[in-house]
Amino acid sequence: MSKKKRERSLSDSEAKAVARMLRVSPQKLNLVAGLIRGKKVSMALADLEFSRKRIARDVRKCLESAIANAENNHDLDVDDLVVSEAFVGKALVMKRSTPRGRGRVGRIFKPFSNLTIVVRQVEAAAS
Repeated sequence: MSKKKRERSLSDSEAKAVARMLRVSPQKLNLVAGLIRGKKVSMALADLEFSRKRIARDVRKCLESAIANAENNHDLDVDDLVVSEAFVGKALVMKRSTPRGRGRVGRIFKPFSNLTIVVRQVEAAAS
């Protein structure tokens, strides 16, 4: 006896990918995620390719994974995909310390983030 299959939280025209434990603060990651929200997938990939942010490489990998999930698992057309959601969550924060003057200690926070990208297939506009 196996567990019952869980209902899909997304509609049939959507696919998602999640990148966990990215070593960047959520605030910085959200700046890059904001670049691709609402754009066509081809434009979003181009923007991430030429972005100067270090974390753009990991965001690009996550977006490519979402595209592959849409194509292979849900039989969606890659040319009609749009980034419908790209949201960032907090993961753990490593706490470190560094010596300061007069015997004191300075706190250093090293945050991690989670990134979720949802792509949706939209119908091509009839011309």
